[in-house]
Amino acid sequence: MTVAYVFITSALMKLMGTELTNHFLGLGLPYPHMMLKLVILIEIVCGILLLVNKAIKNAVVPLIGIMIAALLLTKVPLLHNGLLPFAFGARLDIVMLVLLVCLYKQYPR
Repeated sequence: MTVAYVFITSALMKLMGTELTNHFLGLGLPYPHMMLKLVILIEIVCGILLLVNKAIKNAVVPLIGIMIAALLLTKVPLLHNGLLPFAFGARLDIVMLVLLVCLYKQYPR
């Protein structure tokens, strides 16, 4: 339920908040507006699936992809400032990635 909460609120903040939306759009992704809508859709749909405990294994796969992309795009650049700033800045992303992998391993297909 906690993992679902994080992704649903993240999607809603991207949908309604300008700061997070602008940050996402500035990442240099191809077709940024389309990618933003896709990420919002995935986070909401997969978050709801996790919340209602349905298709867990299928729901976590795209979320794992989102977390890996988030780490690579927004957190790996922090390594230029040192390992500790990276570890601090990436702490939620890493925890969410580990939790998603645990959920994937926990639920049978």
